[in-house]
Amino acid sequence: MRTLVTGSSGHLGEALVRTLRARDEDVVGLDLRPSPWTDMVGSINDAALVRAAMAGVDVVLHTATLHKPQLAFVPGQAFVDTNVSGTLTLLDAAAAAAVQAFVMSSSTTVFGDALVPDAERPAAWIDESVTPVAKNMYGVTKAAAEDLCLLAHRNHGLPCVVLRVARFFPEPDDRPDAHEGRTDANVKADEYATRRVSLEDAVDAHLLAAAAAPRMGFGRYIVSATTPFRPHDLARLRTDAAEVFACRVPRAAEVWAQRGWRFPTRIDRVYDNSRARADLGWHPRYDLAAIADLVAAENTVQTPLARLVGSKEYVYSSYHRGAFVP
Repeated sequence: MRTLVTGSSGHLGEALVRTLRARDEDVVGLDLRPSPWTDMVGSINDAALVRAAMAGVDVVLHTATLHKPQLAFVPGQAFVDTNVSGTLTLLDAAAAAAVQAFVMSSSTTVFGDALVPDAERPAAWIDESVTPVAKNMYGVTKAAAEDLCLLAHRNHGLPCVVLRVARFFPEPDDRPDAHEGRTDANVKADEYATRRVSLEDAVDAHLLAAAAAPRMGFGRYIVSATTPFRPHDLARLRTDAAEVFACRVPRAAEVWAQRGWRFPTRIDRVYDNSRARADLGWHPRYDLAAIADLVAAENTVQTPLARLVGSKEYVYSSYHRGAFVP
């Protein structure tokens, strides 16, 4: 089986190519930027290049995108060109080549303003039933690309699965002021309870989605670490999150106390991955308790695959390795 990975020089793309090569599978990487994980260099808007890349391909894993941090530097039209038009170019070529499975990496950012309730309301429980409310050009273009996948399935019978992937980047958050003085590592570890996924688990979800696509036809799924919380925790998570964290994940509370770390005092959303686990047979390896064990044993929140892939610069912008460079 031959797999085409778009965005192969990026975080998730490299992780997918690394994993497939380690399994001795036939994989082709396509990206604007050359790298050891990229076989064909060029744009996903280049129809001729995309047709050539699609030759003999059975599965497309589409991770190429402009990302949220680039909103500060890249015009909106570039997001449309890459995230929407580029996805359409790939879908048309995949349908023409009778590809068996097309998996698109979307983002939980598509939920937009649905992620943050009014101040006096409980935290939001985010599953696939929540209707996205556009917040920025990144979310708008990813949502449009998702709908193009649905259209390709309906009009051409192309099996498509959309994965709304939670954050997995290693760079520091672009809003450190929102983290109540917690260190970046502390924040990233805490996020495994609500809004983060390991690179290993994101890779597993994509490969399982590719295997499931022919029988499913179409599907959209949230890909985030399994939360320890329950819907009846939502009110207290908005007012006294630290106590709920300590109650639900005592292992993390123990390790955090040893390190002088703290849980957040307030949470605005919780991602629920139940449907992806049920439909795809996905079993995420890293939740908050597992991350606590990793921190205790290895003094890091970065999982092994994340350490291998490392940090990346963002194409078309000066956001590089977690720092805004003038």
